[in-house]
Amino acid sequence: MTPSATPQSLKNDGDGLVIEWSDGTVHRILWRTLRTACPCATCRVERAKPPQPKSLFTVLKPAEAQPLAPASMRPVGNYAYAIAFNDGHSSGIYSLDLLRELGERATKN
Repeated sequence: MTPSATPQSLKNDGDGLVIEWSDGTVHRILWRTLRTACPCATCRVERAKPPQPKSLFTVLKPAEAQPLAPASMRPVGNYAYAIAFNDGHSSGIYSLDLLRELGERATKN
């Protein structure tokens, strides 16, 4: 399904993505929000697992210790964008509908 509005521009704005839509709406979505909402199969399975108790000490991988940022972003057809993150995760394909939904949620918060 193609949304009625399409992205006219996408810009990296430090800790977030700014999307200007063809209907004039502008959304700013944090990269952390996009990474957390990754629609790939692996991330969906991880989100479905019951929460694990937090450890007092967590050892971070070097990629996890740096601020989350996009490594690359490319269009997938006319319906989505693939976003690769600097933490090594690169399998998320974000549909325009999902980007619009995340943008609307970010605007409400």
